[in-house]
Amino acid sequence: MNRREFLTVSTGLAVCGMLNFGRRSVYGASDAVVSKPPNIIVVFTDDMGYADLGVQGQLDDIKTPHIDQMAREGVRFTDGYITAPQCSPSRAGLITGRYQQRFGFGHIPDTPLSRDEVTIAQYLKPAGYTSGMVGKWHLDPTIISHSWAERQEEEVPKRPNGTLIVPFQLERKYYPQEFGFDEYYMGEMRRYWANYDLEGNDLAADGEEIMDDTYRLEIQTDAALAFIKRNHNTPFFLYLNYFAPHTPLEATEEYLERHPGDMPTRRRYALAMTSAMDDGIGKIMEVLQQNGIDENTLIIFTSDNGAPLKLSMVDSPIDTDPGGWDGSRNDPLVGEKGMLTEGGIRVPYVARWKGVLPEGLVYKEPVSSLDIAATAVAVAGLEKPSVLDGVNLIPYLTGDATGAPHETLFWRFWTQSAVRKGNWKYITVGDQAEFLFDLGTDEHEKVNLLEAHPEIVAELRQELEAWANTLQNPVGVPTGSLNPQEVGWYNHHLGTSLSNH
Repeated sequence: MNRREFLTVSTGLAVCGMLNFGRRSVYGASDAVVSKPPNIIVVFTDDMGYADLGVQGQLDDIKTPHIDQMAREGVRFTDGYITAPQCSPSRAGLITGRYQQRFGFGHIPDTPLSRDEVTIAQYLKPAGYTSGMVGKWHLDPTIISHSWAERQEEEVPKRPNGTLIVPFQLERKYYPQEFGFDEYYMGEMRRYWANYDLEGNDLAADGEEIMDDTYRLEIQTDAALAFIKRNHNTPFFLYLNYFAPHTPLEATEEYLERHPGDMPTRRRYALAMTSAMDDGIGKIMEVLQQNGIDENTLIIFTSDNGAPLKLSMVDSPIDTDPGGWDGSRNDPLVGEKGMLTEGGIRVPYVARWKGVLPEGLVYKEPVSSLDIAATAVAVAGLEKPSVLDGVNLIPYLTGDATGAPHETLFWRFWTQSAVRKGNWKYITVGDQAEFLFDLGTDEHEKVNLLEAHPEIVAELRQELEAWANTLQNPVGVPTGSLNPQEVGWYNHHLGTSLSNH
């Protein structure tokens, strides 16, 4: 079902009154009765490693009391995955609920998100949701969206170095409002595109530019709070995308002073930025409580990929190396952003829905960011569209469903492909290397069991190939030469001797 077909069918369902918000059987809490569907908040951080929540219990320099509170009052997923080790494709997967390679979105140059795709915001419209988007979008055309540019009727101009100059009238066709978001405060640093202000007042209905020199994470929190206050009387979906701890690193003295002691400067900035986001989560939970909607709001917190360690976490000067290590950590996982090892795709993942989800549950089965769309549709009382690749997680968390939500999870990025089935994980890197890991052991991705279990390798390789043959751009499992980054990552983190020849 494409976007146009979905919008036609879903509008018909809403008009016919086929939505039912009586008992929460679709939620997995059959005895609870609600008068309206729950609000849904998805908090998506940027380049935040697995270790960097206090509740993960990996490092003692983290201070995230409010997110830790979310976990104590809800669920912490030990094995939460994103669909790509890079921001744009992982965002495309989360917001559509589909493996993004199904529609040819494998990496950043594949931006923008096709206008034929349907987002969570659009899926929720028949249930009467108002949807808001705040912060980093990164699904519009970029300076390297060459494939998209070649498909335009008019030539997209280029700079002397070959990068694109995307005209605003074209760029704007891929902003959040074109994908079902009613309200938006889109931006990363100082420049935002918004149709409401931080005091909650309306701006131009089709958006206007806002320039603001305030600290970026406080702007993004304030925009989220304004959206909630504007819409607390109706069901809402808020997609809050903090631009942190992604570089360029920046923090105010208030947050830096919370992390004294001897440590790398980049680490201090990452901790400070994480503290700023954590404060924002605390303010969000406070405003939910003030408006009497705390127990009717599902909040999900996760990251778009693992931390970019830049191999050895060099503490280079933040003012002369803006693209270096972001100060975040992936302990105890192997690898980093860009890799299909756990350090690139296994991320912090927490969900809280007071009165529905059990408190303090540590859930150890693999789950995916794909599950967010499927869960949102279910709790809104809507039928799951057949195109969604995720699973409604609520019954698994409440005990109304048994077993694991997924038999297998798949990944493909650049020349890397991977599949996880149970505790077994198989990775292939071009035609140069294969790995089989048992994630249920202490060695996890430190010991390659490829030769010890040829029958498992054959089974997983066959399942991976079958999945990859349903994808686009390209079809199948990639082979051929690796790029220099892949060579460096795998040789450094897994001790291989790969080359890009």
